[in-house]
Amino acid sequence: MGLFGGRKHGGLFTFNKDDGYLEAILRGFKKGILSRTDYNNLCQCDNLEDMKMHFISTDYGDFLAGEPSPIHTTTIAEKATGKLVTEFNHIRNQAVEPLSTFMDFISYGYMIDNVVLLITGTLHERDISELVDKCHPLGLFKSMATLSVVHNVADLYNNVLIDTPLAPYIQGCLSEEDLDEMNIEIIRNTLYKAYLEDFYNYCKYLGGQTELIMSDILKFEADRRSINITINSFGATELSKDDREKLYPSLGLLYPEGTSKLGKAEDVDQVRGILEVYSTYRNFFSDGVNNEKSLEDSFFEHEVHLNRMAFEDQYGYGVFYAYIKLREQEIRNIVWIAECISQNMKQKMNQYIPIF
Repeated sequence: MGLFGGRKHGGLFTFNKDDGYLEAILRGFKKGILSRTDYNNLCQCDNLEDMKMHFISTDYGDFLAGEPSPIHTTTIAEKATGKLVTEFNHIRNQAVEPLSTFMDFISYGYMIDNVVLLITGTLHERDISELVDKCHPLGLFKSMATLSVVHNVADLYNNVLIDTPLAPYIQGCLSEEDLDEMNIEIIRNTLYKAYLEDFYNYCKYLGGQTELIMSDILKFEADRRSINITINSFGATELSKDDREKLYPSLGLLYPEGTSKLGKAEDVDQVRGILEVYSTYRNFFSDGVNNEKSLEDSFFEHEVHLNRMAFEDQYGYGVFYAYIKLREQEIRNIVWIAECISQNMKQKMNQYIPIF
């Protein structure tokens, strides 16, 4: 996309005119995020029916009412995600420019995951209606209505993908032939690189507190992707070092010196050595290798910290992004606890990541 026009949001004296009401609603939603006491109570549940009863005393209320017993963890995840989607749409449907565009940018990340799911399913000749049911509801797009005419990746590219909001990223990075021949994770990372860079530039265009808060969050997301791409590429014969470096987003604390070194890394030990000079990431890697805490958990913890800190600020859009990500982490926590209860692994139940 790249070129932005139109309004910017207000500052100290004018922000509340268009966006104050929705920010107030969002901060009200934030009050419903589960507390440490709620997590302690959930961890004391003996079965999923007990969890269902406890949720009634939280912001989730009777969101599992009407669900037949026995309840499954997939049902809990689906219903909790549905609640998040309802809250997102409540904000998005009342937003005016430029908040509406900012909210759309949040949804593009989920659209990328849905597009990758559709490409993978089409390549493996899966039923289209089955694929749509598995798509994330925050990443649905209007051209999904034309999926019934899709029989191969050419149809998917020409009839569906070029009509999505992701079309500028797809047309700028991928051809119809790429969908058939390129590794699906390379497609995902190629689209995500274009998306992150565009979102980052849009936040810079908005300026003010939005730029201040979102720059830190998006730089971290870019670094996380660069590190994961590097580690996951070891042993992958179809991804050369040059190709790997092309997938790194052009932003972040690691960019450009760190990403250049990551592009030449041969193994995990070299990645650890590269990150040693970055105080933000130094402990992530040591914790994630020799500890019960994984590298992914370290990333999630820092993501929660950045998104939690966004609520210490005002007169910017960072809180809208942060709230969605904190709720996502909450859903992961709930599913983790539910899985531990279902599989009778209560000794691992406390390995969730607290939010507030």
